[in-house]
Amino acid sequence: MTAGPTRTDSQRKWRAIAAAVILVAVFAVGLLWPLYENATTAGPTVDEKLIALRTERAALQARADGVARVELLHALRVAGQLSDMLIARDEAHRERAFDRLPERRRQSFAVLDALNAVLRDALERPGEGARLAVAQVAAQAMGEVERFATAGDGPVILSYTPSFVAPRHAAAELKLAPDQTVPPLADGELRLDQRRGGGEGRAQPAVPRYVPPFAAANGDDPPVEVEVVGLHLAAGRGAVPVLTIGAWRGEASVTPGRLRFSVPRSVIPTEATRTRFTTGSLALRHASRTVRFQLLFTVLPDRPGSFAFDQRIRTTEPETNTQVSPEILARAPAGETRTVRRCFDPPQGWRFDMEKRRVVIVERLGWVDDVPDETMNGGSVEFVASDSPEQICLAVVARPVNKDARTATIGRFEATLVQDKPVERVVQSGVRALDWDEPARVPIEPGMAEWKLYIRLFDEIDRTFGGKADAGAPPSGVAFLRIAIDDEGRLLVLRADPEAGP
Repeated sequence: MTAGPTRTDSQRKWRAIAAAVILVAVFAVGLLWPLYENATTAGPTVDEKLIALRTERAALQARADGVARVELLHALRVAGQLSDMLIARDEAHRERAFDRLPERRRQSFAVLDALNAVLRDALERPGEGARLAVAQVAAQAMGEVERFATAGDGPVILSYTPSFVAPRHAAAELKLAPDQTVPPLADGELRLDQRRGGGEGRAQPAVPRYVPPFAAANGDDPPVEVEVVGLHLAAGRGAVPVLTIGAWRGEASVTPGRLRFSVPRSVIPTEATRTRFTTGSLALRHASRTVRFQLLFTVLPDRPGSFAFDQRIRTTEPETNTQVSPEILARAPAGETRTVRRCFDPPQGWRFDMEKRRVVIVERLGWVDDVPDETMNGGSVEFVASDSPEQICLAVVARPVNKDARTATIGRFEATLVQDKPVERVVQSGVRALDWDEPARVPIEPGMAEWKLYIRLFDEIDRTFGGKADAGAPPSGVAFLRIAIDDEGRLLVLRADPEAGP
């Protein structure tokens, strides 16, 4: 009578034990699955990959020189946009194996790696080919950023301005004009392509000096207006985006798809002669957490740089000589007059100065019954009309005073010969400072046959242009500098312009 209940209790007991074992197994699988997932791959975790992205961006920006801070800024900003986008989207999967991310997400990482690689190559081996490669991969990376705009509801930064922060207006400096006297070289020869050194006698750059308080500039620089364009930038419910630059923090003025910040110019660090990077940190609230984006700017210096303009001048100077013609003899019998006419051409490359010539009567002879009497000769030596304006024609005349006299006249001329001797010299402007507020003007010398323009911007960017006369202004090819020929070809004008970016 008691066997039935005992068997039922035993079954219940075993069922409870089996259920407990299953629960423990499921719980253990849940705990150990991430470890198994990571153990099945030799690759990095998402967290390690994100740390590598931050490190790579910092290294690239630290290695950027003056040329890169201007020419590669766009690509560096795109790399930052894509990097921040990946960090924001994958922050929740930090412990996950990177290889376990969806393939499409890993493709974005691959594009960013490719952009960082070509940026690294452009910094190590700068050149036109490297810049073209950077531009091509940067366009692909920007495509990845735009894809994020259509792939989810997270914040996306599509662009932000300005790229270059304008120089300060009130730098409180007085710029002194450089010494423009450039003596010739020791051997007296001027060469257009000679190198400039810091030797004695060379023109030195303008040296700025701070003005006294009573001459200080009035007014502050206008604020820098930062505008960020994107999607899902403001979460609403009082979560206002905040931009931080140095010790300054400011809240955004929010409009659909845009954030605007008015940043005091004084909080942005600026160097006197070189560009520098400044980074702003933009904090946004999304899905109950803070997402940060780094905004990269290049700050223009107070002084744009310097230049030198060399001109090779070809002119002519008159060289003179004196030509004495051969003696010409005119002889006449008794009672007759004889004239001998001769024409002379100048030597090759020379011309006669018709204002500086004279006839010379070497001798006038006369005879009456073989008795010498020069008074019996009324002849002359004179210039006569020539067949061409370059010639000199001379007439030597033997003329008796009476019919019984025989005569003979000897004459010649002396004339000044002139030729145009080519003279070549070099006119050097010396090293002159460029200014953001005032264009530099250099006279173009008459007879200029060849020129060279040397430009040094931001103390690191060097450019050289050269050309022949009547070739027009050189194509600038230099960011922030406009070059023109003015005053009907008599002035070279160089204008440093913070709006003329690349």
